[in-house]
Amino acid sequence: MSHLVRRTAAFATLALIATCSAQAAEWSDTSLGYRYGTKFAEPFNNQDITKTIVNLSHVSGYKLGKNFFSADLLMSSEKDPSAAGSNVGAHEAYVVYRNTLDFGKITGNSYAFGPVRGVGATVGFDFNSKTDAGYNSKKRMVVAGPTLMLDVPGFLDISALVIWESNAPYSTFTKTATPRYAYKTHAMLTGAWGIPFTVGIPLQFNGYANFITAKGTNEFGGGTAPETNIDAQIMYDISETIGTPKNTFKVGVAYQYWRNKFGNPSKNNPGATARTPMVRAEYHF
Repeated sequence: MSHLVRRTAAFATLALIATCSAQAAEWSDTSLGYRYGTKFAEPFNNQDITKTIVNLSHVSGYKLGKNFFSADLLMSSEKDPSAAGSNVGAHEAYVVYRNTLDFGKITGNSYAFGPVRGVGATVGFDFNSKTDAGYNSKKRMVVAGPTLMLDVPGFLDISALVIWESNAPYSTFTKTATPRYAYKTHAMLTGAWGIPFTVGIPLQFNGYANFITAKGTNEFGGGTAPETNIDAQIMYDISETIGTPKNTFKVGVAYQYWRNKFGNPSKNNPGATARTPMVRAEYHF
């Protein structure tokens, strides 16, 4: 676990430094987060899994658009073991980076129409590394495509992205490494939002939704299925109640629905669909 933590921390630090230094930020928000749930699921595992997730996130705007960076360290209970026969849970690092260019900022023209306030293009990548009993994922994914920025309180961005994805797993059961395998180029319709609202107290509705097409056959010759991954949170800013500046400490609840996780068909595979309530806390600095 220590090697994975060190490697993830180093990668996250370098990526965050590159993100911040590549463009002069007009605004930024960096946070440390904590999530906990007892109903996580993994494909080909029919047991509920408890996970603790520690997160580093950064979002910033610059003269041409905005950056988003997120690094999760996911720590599973023994129901998702780190090796065959182990009573120690698996560990996973998952990193996401997105850069969205705003055509309005680039050209100085307005691209607003109807409910859309701006048009842009998004590029980015996903990276993961997991130590577990069976698959030991080493996902690499690059995405690119157009983005619509909707005119709502806060933000709501919708993108249609092309995905180039590969993996190179290692089976601890057979002691076999699979050469890096590229899936069929596929597509993702994705939305990300952060919308403030008030119900007696000020709250914020945050989250993302990904609808991903099937990606052809997998590295073992089996079929894949379209994915639906929705992760939504309602957060409350407790900062002023504990004597700190606004938007410093936030707590809330979250729910994730993930069908056909990582493209694994849910038929006869209950672990391929996750329905996971979580508690969540964030420290912003």
